[in-house]
Amino acid sequence: MHKDIATPARTRAILDKYGFSFKKSLGQNFLIDTNILRRIVDHADLTEESGAIEIGPGIGALTEQLARRSKKVLAFEIDQRLLPILEETLSPYPNTNIINEDVLKADVNAAIEREFNGINDIMVVANLPYYVTTPIIMKLLEDKLPIRGIVCMLQKEVADRISARPGTKDYGSLSIAIQYYTEAETAMIVPKTVFVPQPNVDSAVIKLTKRKEPAVTVKSERFFFQVTKSSFAQRRKTLLNNLTSQLPEGKQKKEQILYALEQAEIDPGRRGETLSIEEFARLSDALLPYFS
Repeated sequence: MHKDIATPARTRAILDKYGFSFKKSLGQNFLIDTNILRRIVDHADLTEESGAIEIGPGIGALTEQLARRSKKVLAFEIDQRLLPILEETLSPYPNTNIINEDVLKADVNAAIEREFNGINDIMVVANLPYYVTTPIIMKLLEDKLPIRGIVCMLQKEVADRISARPGTKDYGSLSIAIQYYTEAETAMIVPKTVFVPQPNVDSAVIKLTKRKEPAVTVKSERFFFQVTKSSFAQRRKTLLNNLTSQLPEGKQKKEQILYALEQAEIDPGRRGETLSIEEFARLSDALLPYFS
């Protein structure tokens, strides 16, 4: 068994050897607690036949744990200064491959086809850079990748929003967007003390299990997301106020919006956070004829 990368001493030695300095703009915070890394991997339920996709491997602390438990690991790393470090730290693991690319611009489907030939069980497991967490998760879901799900570390407050239920203060368009594609649960809370440098916020690991079919059936996905976003534009406002001010030509179409709310059996005086995903589906289908 090779020595773990994620100990404070080994992390410091690697960073010193390469004279590596953290870039705030890339949201780099490296984990230095092997137990937590192992627990993150536990939540992914990998087998020796699984493939793992990682985003932002850093110096390879999580990559190493994934490599020990899966058939192959593919990692996207945007910072080329880390490539020589990863080449060294991951040299004991021939089943890892690092792509020097921004995952937001990458064709992940093509990479999966190329790298995971014959592997049918694929999980994304990552300690995500906090400043781009939401765009990365949404891209992974919207690109309809052939994955079982995502286990990722992110800011606790974002994790709370992703797994929130209707009627709570954290529930919003992000909760709906992600729960549309997946079943979301917060798997564990992670204190800021297990990172270098320490972030200013606590973190959480969230587990997203992809649904076979979206949570609700809608006539237009794009419009459904537009309606949910509009409904939360100003949280204190009623649905009617938000929809008339946010939807295109909403003010001129107030009568139609009222009629659609009535058809969907939703009180126009309710607020967005009280609606379930099923109610949003009914509402967006009722509104669609007036906005397509």
